[in-house]
Amino acid sequence: MAKPKRKLTPKQKIEKERRRQKYMYVFMNGRQVRVERPPMIDGIPVDEFIKNNADPIWLHQNEMWEIIEEIESEQKDLGSSADDDLFGTDFLCPSMKSNEENNL
Repeated sequence: MAKPKRKLTPKQKIEKERRRQKYMYVFMNGRQVRVERPPMIDGIPVDEFIKNNADPIWLHQNEMWEIIEEIESEQKDLGSSADDDLFGTDFLCPSMKSNEENNL
């Protein structure tokens, strides 16, 4: 007869949940291997979070020029004007916004 499985203690359950959150299982060379999960911010990979939320000055200070180039190339593909640059109209002061709206 097989030995019946015993229940985990509360301490063991906490440790199991911590391991589950810190590691994930992947297959390498036909074997299942435990590896650390990639770091995430709000459920988004760190690189993508930085690309979506960082301003060009911060990217430049942290020497992330390749991300700046990606953003610039995406904006060129979208056909943005040269005055908007990387900042868009969100960074214009209120008086400049009203002047732009009047010109349109």
